[in-house]
Amino acid sequence: MYITDPNEAGTVAGGGVFFRTEFLDPRTRKGKVGVKVQVANQADKERKVRVQAVMTDPKGVDPAGETVPLTIPPHSTGEVDIPLVLSNVKPWSPDNPDLYTLSVEVWDAVGGDHSKDPAHLLDNRSIRVGVRTVEITEKGLVLNGSLFPEKLIGGNRHQDFARLGNAVPNNLQWQDAVKLRKAGMRVIRSAHYPQDPAFMDACDRLGLFVIVATPGWQFWGSGPFADRVYDDIRQMVRRDRNHPSVMMWEPILNETHYPADFAKKARDLVHEEYPYKGCYTACDAVAQGSQHYEVLYAHPVTGDKHWSIKERKNSKPYFTREFGDNVDTWSAHNSTSRVARHWGEAPMMVQALHYLKTSFPYTTYDTLNAAPAYHFGGCLWHPFDHQRGYHPDPFYGGILDAFRQPKTSYYAFMSQRPQKTRNGLGSGPVVHIANECTPFSPEDVTVFSNCDSVRLSVNGGPPVEKKVASCPGGLKRVPVVFPKAWDFMENKKLARGGKEGAVKLVAEGLIGGKVVVRHEVRPARRAEKIRLTLDREDGVDLYANGSDVFAVVAEVTDGRGTVKRLNDEEIVFPVEGPAELLTDSPDGTLTQPVKWGSAPALVRLGAKPGTVTVRASVKHPGSQKPVSGVIKFDTKAPGLKMLFTEDAVGCGKKAAGTPSSAAASVSEREKSLQMELEKVRHELNRLRNEKVSAQQTHFE
Repeated sequence: MYITDPNEAGTVAGGGVFFRTEFLDPRTRKGKVGVKVQVANQADKERKVRVQAVMTDPKGVDPAGETVPLTIPPHSTGEVDIPLVLSNVKPWSPDNPDLYTLSVEVWDAVGGDHSKDPAHLLDNRSIRVGVRTVEITEKGLVLNGSLFPEKLIGGNRHQDFARLGNAVPNNLQWQDAVKLRKAGMRVIRSAHYPQDPAFMDACDRLGLFVIVATPGWQFWGSGPFADRVYDDIRQMVRRDRNHPSVMMWEPILNETHYPADFAKKARDLVHEEYPYKGCYTACDAVAQGSQHYEVLYAHPVTGDKHWSIKERKNSKPYFTREFGDNVDTWSAHNSTSRVARHWGEAPMMVQALHYLKTSFPYTTYDTLNAAPAYHFGGCLWHPFDHQRGYHPDPFYGGILDAFRQPKTSYYAFMSQRPQKTRNGLGSGPVVHIANECTPFSPEDVTVFSNCDSVRLSVNGGPPVEKKVASCPGGLKRVPVVFPKAWDFMENKKLARGGKEGAVKLVAEGLIGGKVVVRHEVRPARRAEKIRLTLDREDGVDLYANGSDVFAVVAEVTDGRGTVKRLNDEEIVFPVEGPAELLTDSPDGTLTQPVKWGSAPALVRLGAKPGTVTVRASVKHPGSQKPVSGVIKFDTKAPGLKMLFTEDAVGCGKKAAGTPSSAAASVSEREKSLQMELEKVRHELNRLRNEKVSAQQTHFE
C-alpha cells in the first residue's frame, strides 16, 4: 500500500499528490484548496484505508486537515480528492513567497484508533505548496486577485555550469536562483527543458515565476518523434504541477516549424493534465496553431518608439520569450551582447547598455517597460555564459560568467530592481561604480543605481550630485554618467606626490535626501597578495554529502585589498581535508589563469565532515610575487543517511594501466578515411546551420 508517483502512475491529471488552489480571497484571507491523492494496493485482497491531508502555514500553525475513507480493489489503485478550507491565508507571491507544508498520510482503516498507533501508518508524503491564484489577461498578470504592478522581466536558463556541464548539484541550483533573484529578475523560462527539481524548489522559496518548457529545439520529426514529445508534455506537467512558481507551460518545441495539428494537441494535453483554473500555455505568435494558445510569444511592436494596440491581430496577452541577444549571422555570432568578462570594461559596458536601452528598435529592458499592458514581460537570453555544442564559441551573453562571477550587466540589472527592501530577495538600494580606475578606464564614470540620486566625489574633492533619471513609460533608472570624472594623469600626479591614498571614486546613493548605500573604487597598486573567497550565498550550509560543489575565487590584490584587474598570472590551487578540486590533473591540483583579476576553482565536498583548506599561489613564485592565499572552512554532517559509498581509489587520479599497442595504433588508411569523414560531417553541419539560421531568423 503506497502513494503512487505521478510520473510512474501514468494517470491523466492524477497519480501521486495533486495540489491546486481553487479559491482565494486576500481581503478576507480565506481560501479553498484541493488535494487529489492516488493510492496503490499491490496486495491480493481488497484494502480499506483512510487518507489524511493536513496543511500548516509557514510558521507551522493554523493547521487545516481532513480525513476520508478509501476502498481499493486488489492489484489496483484508488483516488480521493480532499477539499481543505483555509483561514488566515498567507498567499504566495514573489515578495512574500510563503510556503505551506502539505502532509498526506495513508492509514490502515482496520483495527483500533489508527490516529494514535504508528503501526497503522502505511505511507506518507510531505511537500511544500503555495496558495495563490494566477490569471494572465489583456491587462497583464493578475496574481491573487490583484494586477501585478510591474512588468515580469527575467531570464532564460540553461543549468550548464563551468566544468560541471549539466551535472549541477543541489546547492548550486539554489545559488543560481538566489543570484538571479538578487539581480531583480521576476521570472525564469526553462530553456529548453524542465529544470532540476532543486532549482524548481528554489524558485518556490525565493519567489521566482517559472515557465516550464518541453525538451526540444529547432527539430521536427513525425511518427514516434511526435509521440515522444506528447509523452514529455504529460510528464513535465505531472512533475511540476504542484509548484506555486509555475506561471505557465510551453509545450511546443522552441523555434521549430511544427505542424498546426501538433500545436493544438500539445496545448490540449497540458489542459488534460491540469484541468483546473490557472493553467496557461504559450507558443510563438508566428507558429502554426498559435490560435489555440492563451499566451503568445513575440517582441513588442515598435514604430518610431510609439506603441500601438491596433498592431495586434487578436486580444491575447503577449510575452517575449527571448530578448537581448544581437548576433550578426548564425555562422559568425558577433554581437554587442556577447562579451566575455575578461575582455574588460569597455566591452562589458557596451553589453550592459545594450540590455538596458539601445538606439535600435530591439527588445530591451526599456522597450519591455514601455510596452502596452497586454505585453506583460520578457526573458533575457541568457543570464549565464555557457557551452552549447552546436557552435565552436561559448555563449558569452550572460550577465554572469560560467562560474557565476558578475559582469557589469549584473549591476545594471540590479539597478532596475525596487529600491525599497521587501520581504523577499531582489529588492533594496543599489549603487555601483562601473569603473575600475585602471590606466585604460574611460574618463566618463558611469554609475548604476536605483536610488533617487547619486553623489560622486573624486579624489576627496567636493561631491557632485545627480538625479537618477527615468525614461517616461520605459526604463525606470537610466545610468548616471559623470563626464571626465576619471583622469589617469591626475592619479599619476597624486601618486608621485606621495598622495596615492587620496585617489578614489566614492559614490553614494540617496533616497529621500539620505545616504542609504555607498560604493568606493580605488586604482590597484602593486600586486602583493592573493585573496581567497568562498562563493556561498546566504542559507547555504557546508554539508559533507559528497555532492555539493562551491567556487573558491582567487583574486590578485594590492596591499589595501583592491583587485588588480590587469593581471595575467596563473594560480595553482591545492586542497587539503575532506574535499577535492574538480581538475584533470593527476596530482589533484588545479592551475587557472587570472582573468580580469580573478581565477575561480571548484571544490567538491567529501562525504566526511572536517576542515577543508584551499590554498592559492602563483605558478612561478619568487621574492617579488604576490603572497599566497589560504582559506579554511568546516563542513558538517548532513543529518541525513547517505545511500551511497564513496570510492576513494582513483578519486582525482587516472586509472592505472595503458592501452595495448594494438588497440592504440591506427593505420594510415584509417586516418585518411577519418579525415574524409570529418570533412563530410563538417559540410553536413554547415548545411544544417544554414537551415537553422533561417529558422531562427523567422522566429526572431
